[in-house]
Amino acid sequence: MGNEDSEAHAADPKNFDAAEVIMEHIMDNHEFHFADVNGHAISIPLPVILYSPQRGLDVFMSSKFEHGHANYKGYKMEHDHIIPITESGAVDETVKVYDLSLTRNVVQMFIALFLLVILMVNVAKKYRRNGANVAPSGFQNAVEPVITFVRDEVGKPNLGHKYEKYMPYLLTIFFFILINNLFGLIPGFANVTGNISFTLVLAVISLIVILFSTNSHFWGHIFWPPGVPFLVKLILIPVEFLGIFIKPAALMIRLFANMVAGHIVIICFISLIFIFGAMNTVAGIGFSPVSMAFTVFIYVIEILVAFIQAFIFTNLTAVFIGQAFETGHGHEEGHGNAVAHGDPHPTAEGKEKEFAL
Repeated sequence: MGNEDSEAHAADPKNFDAAEVIMEHIMDNHEFHFADVNGHAISIPLPVILYSPQRGLDVFMSSKFEHGHANYKGYKMEHDHIIPITESGAVDETVKVYDLSLTRNVVQMFIALFLLVILMVNVAKKYRRNGANVAPSGFQNAVEPVITFVRDEVGKPNLGHKYEKYMPYLLTIFFFILINNLFGLIPGFANVTGNISFTLVLAVISLIVILFSTNSHFWGHIFWPPGVPFLVKLILIPVEFLGIFIKPAALMIRLFANMVAGHIVIICFISLIFIFGAMNTVAGIGFSPVSMAFTVFIYVIEILVAFIQAFIFTNLTAVFIGQAFETGHGHEEGHGNAVAHGDPHPTAEGKEKEFAL
């Protein structure tokens, strides 16, 4: 939130708009804003990249807008949206602007990607240097149980003997989502996984992997389900075809909704202090310990949710990939062998039903 809004709220608590605060917290921004101290914002400005067919390319830092107080190069910022203006300050409807800026969601995503690559490369170097027979140390000791967990609880049960082919992808999305989930819990940082565009891209990538893993048996069941009356097939075929796209869409919505909901709940509890304070100062002070206690509780829950949502997205992706290439007889035979050897893991279809709950 900009200085202008913060000062207005500080001057008159009754002006506090909880909905505005919540939306500005979960939406993207052109800076990392941490706090306002004595009317001065503590923030890190980010590069603004604007292209207009009428005005050309402009590159500058978001600090030039002075948190919405100033105009720069014929542009102004309102509620973190950059708008072209005329010399008189009015909105210029004749100018089309494409905002290609490095917002905090984009920057944080690159930071998470950089951190993921650095950590995993260092772990791989240790394995290459010491081999698998040397006890892991440092960060390698923390990562190895997670990797084996994803392999044994996600890859092998859902993908069978083909699990090694998909482990690089499964591990990448697990750690990438996890790192972004944890970053989102740091005050001032962005909730990247609470952005529908981010989860949409992950879902599209998973859909591509799923489609490239299909075989003739899979498409045969989609367009001509066996053992089904003809009239039922006319209804079932479009449903099965839509299911190809509904499954990744469910991944997208599940991750987005769960991550954004926790942040909204936390901000709601904090906002209650200001809402009660607007009604009565004593009520605001008295409710503060209750609000903070619930906030800390939800925050701890969110740390757990960060791990759970990364696991669920990865696991369901593996389930859908397994359903794409498994065959009727091979699947039953593979499951029978697993049971015979004492493997209690359910089938890919059973896993999907379990996590759908």
